[in-house]
Amino acid sequence: MMQSRSHTCNELRMEHVGQKVKIVGWMENVREVGSNLAFVVLRDFYGTTQVVVETEEMMRLVKSLNKESTISVEGLVRERASKNPKLPTGEIEVLPEKIQLLGRCRYNELPFEINRSREADESQRLRYRYLDLRNPAVKQNIILRCQVVAALRQAMTEQGFLEITTPILTASSPEGARDYLVPARKHPGQFYALPQAPQQFKQLLMAAGFDRYFQIAPCFRDEDARGDRSPGEFYQLDMEMAFAGQDDVFAVLEQVLPPIFARYGRYNLASAAPFRRIPYRQAMEDYGTDKPDLRIDLLVREITPLVQGTDFPPFAPGNCVKAVAVSDCALTRKQIDKLCADVEVQAGSKPYWFRLDENGELVGGVAKFLTDRKDALVRELGLKPNSLVGLAAGEKNQAVKTAGVLRRQLGLAADGHMDKERYEFCWIVDFPMYEIGEESGQLEFCHNPFSMPSGGLEVLEKAHRGEIDPLSITADQYDLVCNGVELSSGAVRNHDPEIMLRAFELVRLGEEDVKNKFPAMYNAFCYGAPPHAGIAPGVDRMVMLLAGEDSIREVIPFPMNKNAQDLMMGAPGPVSQAQLDELHIALVGETEED
Repeated sequence: MMQSRSHTCNELRMEHVGQKVKIVGWMENVREVGSNLAFVVLRDFYGTTQVVVETEEMMRLVKSLNKESTISVEGLVRERASKNPKLPTGEIEVLPEKIQLLGRCRYNELPFEINRSREADESQRLRYRYLDLRNPAVKQNIILRCQVVAALRQAMTEQGFLEITTPILTASSPEGARDYLVPARKHPGQFYALPQAPQQFKQLLMAAGFDRYFQIAPCFRDEDARGDRSPGEFYQLDMEMAFAGQDDVFAVLEQVLPPIFARYGRYNLASAAPFRRIPYRQAMEDYGTDKPDLRIDLLVREITPLVQGTDFPPFAPGNCVKAVAVSDCALTRKQIDKLCADVEVQAGSKPYWFRLDENGELVGGVAKFLTDRKDALVRELGLKPNSLVGLAAGEKNQAVKTAGVLRRQLGLAADGHMDKERYEFCWIVDFPMYEIGEESGQLEFCHNPFSMPSGGLEVLEKAHRGEIDPLSITADQYDLVCNGVELSSGAVRNHDPEIMLRAFELVRLGEEDVKNKFPAMYNAFCYGAPPHAGIAPGVDRMVMLLAGEDSIREVIPFPMNKNAQDLMMGAPGPVSQAQLDELHIALVGETEED
């Protein structure tokens, strides 16, 4: 006996023929055949079973119910006359002796057909997510998520890590994204913040003497949505190791992740350890991105010197020109135009192209501007007849970005240049420590301000003395990338207060600023902190890859929409004046512009 039933709707087989059973679930469909014969499909969490109604009384009851009502069926299992080999229960059916209504669906019309909910408008799916999740295909992603999280926990525990939860209500901290703030009732005018990540807490655990920490951590960031990023909250496999460096972190994840990807993924091939390591600057030059999809065998090449001096304005002096050559390319002109339009939308810059035809001549696209450069281009790019060359031109950063998108789109579109049936991991290492901020125009941290600069205090002192450009300093920071998706960022941490202060001074933050912004961590490090390193792969992105989904919302039980709204619960929403008064909050309306 299982709960209030004897069997699930995916359990009955030929060996159960002749047995009396009790099954429960949702009435998925009713097909009437004549006045006293109907076939009912009953669905529960596990699967479906056919129930055959053959009496006037049972028929009357079934006809009074709307689809998706929950019912209990007690009856006899018998062999089906017309078997369905596509279903696990397709050889049997249940002849009911008793049907009991458990929960009536009071609507004649559903917002969408349950088994086709993925074809419905996304806003409808999110508003009626509890119906959307009844779709077995949608539910399977959530089951997969549960299995992956359980496997991650087991693997990390086997590696000697302790699962420790960290606070949800904490202090606001400048970590690169907007905080979600929570007013403090007992402290008028002051606020908690939901953690963007457990970054400081896990480093404090290292200072406290814990050797290996992890948790499946909720993180909260007030960011705009993307296909691979959900607004509001997300979860990550957060981990940190004391007395450890980059190689120690790599060794752990290279043991933990490949078996999980091979077992639960859509593809059963995953990179074996050690994963390939690619310096950041090399990744940008060779792939046009710091998130390269290594399943694609195409490379980005710079051809600026070869094309300058032509009459094509985008190749004018001062611009950078990148090329992606595709051998044995059979794309039609229509397909190339569509691909270029897609690249322009994604990259914000128009790409160009030309072919080397079967006769070894340059044709199509911008070929007429490059005829006199043919031999040099063929030699530099290793072109063979029937090759297509995609081009990106403009200011260097933009040309690099466009080339990266072009490489990916060509890899997806051209036959034979992408091995899609695998998971290909790589580490991106040696990230820049600093960058020039787009808005401020001043030196800023490029990524995590808590990363250890490569070369430690010595390299920072050289930058302070003007002996080296701060932009040349790299950090002991790394990203884990799989199939062109950034799964996580991590770093060897800056655990030395002296080095930390000198690193922050380069971005115009003095000792008092550091103490005020990071008081607990700075003080803890002054009591003797161990060298430590960590990383935090995103669970949502991981499951998205394993499920073969393009949108992260497909693997989250109750996701928000792109505008950070929960349409099902009506959040965010108004609160009463009494609640505002209790929190000492006054709402200030927007002033209308003249």
